Amino acid sequence: MSDLVLAFRQVRYTNKAFWRNPASAFFTFAFPLMFLVIFTSLFGGGTADVGTSQFSVSTLYVPGIAAFSVITACYTNIAISVSFSRDTGILKRIHGTPLPGWAYVLARVLHASVIAVILVAIVAAFGSAFYDVDIPTGVSLMRFVVILVVGAASFSAMGLAITTVIPNADSSPAIVNASILPLLFLSGVFIPITNSTPDWVDTVGKIFPIRPFVDAMYAGFLGTPFSWTDVLFVAAWGLAGLIVAARFFNWEPRK
Repeated sequence: MSDLVLAFRQVRYTNKAFWRNPASAFFTFAFPLMFLVIFTSLFGGGTADVGTSQFSVSTLYVPGIAAFSVITACYTNIAISVSFSRDTGILKRIHGTPLPGWAYVLARVLHASVIAVILVAIVAAFGSAFYDVDIPTGVSLMRFVVILVVGAASFSAMGLAITTVIPNADSSPAIVNASILPLLFLSGVFIPITNSTPDWVDTVGKIFPIRPFVDAMYAGFLGTPFSWTDVLFVAAWGLAGLIVAARFFNWEPRK
């Protein structure tokens, strides 16, 4: 049996484990919709300019929360779940089986990416049903799918990379959330970036991959001018995360 077949089998096992924890599965899918409803209720009135086009703020929150869904499924969930698997000795036992390490990691990334795609589809359907958001088609849909796939893979790699600095499972939620939550606000996920936003916020947002990812998600979903530079920037961060994970990833609990 080839290693690739083993990897796809591991995807099935990972999926079973995910759904056997219904509370975790429920909140994974419920959180993005909760944030969408809360932020559109608080800030969804009025309109905002995106390039030369104008959209309602509630419409803008749909691709923003879709981006948040990808980051949650691929960065946050992978980083925390892998940290707990490492501390409980699961990774050590898996590493001692015939399953190659890369196949296990690939399975985790593929599963997270599938969950991210499902989440984005749910958020888009919710936005279409309740906020009259148009689902992208044609070239816009192709661009949206490309940034979705690149973003899912890249944030999964970064999730694996952050585990290299997490000392134990108990500290993983604090470290992961501290590394991502401030950037979510500084990158326009929850509060759109406008002309009145301080320059330092704009500068910090452009250094890290969330802002380009969100901008590309906006452009692909809304059909506004699309920058492939944003896609390449996100991919570069993903490649850096993959290199760090390959070099420093630890299969055994830390002493």
